[in-house]
Amino acid sequence: MSRRAYPSDLSDARWALIEPLLTEWRAGRGGLGIRPPVHDLREIVNAILYVTRSGIAWEYLPHDFPPYKTVYDYFAKWAKDGTTQKIHDLLRTKVRQAAGRAAQPSAAILDAQSVKTSGNVAESAQGIDAGKKIKGRKRHVAVDTLGLLLVVLITAASVHDTAGGRDLVDALARSYPTVVKAWVDRGYQRSVIERGMAHEIDVEVVVRDPAVKGFSPTVRWPVERTFGWLMLHRRLARDYEGLAEHSASLIHWAMIGAMSRRLTGEVVSSWRDHALKTDTTSPI
Repeated sequence: MSRRAYPSDLSDARWALIEPLLTEWRAGRGGLGIRPPVHDLREIVNAILYVTRSGIAWEYLPHDFPPYKTVYDYFAKWAKDGTTQKIHDLLRTKVRQAAGRAAQPSAAILDAQSVKTSGNVAESAQGIDAGKKIKGRKRHVAVDTLGLLLVVLITAASVHDTAGGRDLVDALARSYPTVVKAWVDRGYQRSVIERGMAHEIDVEVVVRDPAVKGFSPTVRWPVERTFGWLMLHRRLARDYEGLAEHSASLIHWAMIGAMSRRLTGEVVSSWRDHALKTDTTSPI
């Protein structure tokens, strides 16, 4: 890579984690072999991570990346054929094993987040979350006890957490047969518990102690932290995607970026780091 690096770019160590999967993907699409590939896969991934983190529209990609239409084409193909999720799930397994956990989870935490949408989203794909007073989409997620994403479902914001919760339990049972325990908040109704029983998953409602004031971590805290990780990515602060599958894919890319940094021990520098170096009066 000859250009100056952006903060969202993959390091050599992070690229080494996912390069074999993408090289295999490209080899499987060799076609007639008349013309070799033009664009570097690492730069395609760097461009996707740049969009996810910075929140810009695809057509506003800096010119030192591959053409935005090319980047978007790869993004859409990988979302459709499952390549993005395959990369995500590989990294999640590595993170769990590095933390001393089994490769497959035995417990999950369910929650939902409503976000506003843009004009790109069809009216029929939106809804109003009356409780949060948000018109847009809802992200129904299941995470493990480390806060790593297991399942994400995108619906209109009007879809109740309970309806999304039943679908999450179905998806958990289908993709993670090792899961036997799940925690939810009081917004989930009994039908979610019953759906869990049908799949031999013990769904427990976690009730906050009213006597405790301020922040108090519970068994459900990891999912709240996961939403916090996602909100560090400006593209996810609002849902701009015309297709729900692309919304889910961007969430996977956000987690790919976070997990790859976790595996290599890298951190993202912030303005605070710069302030500490240049301003000796900083209180931070």
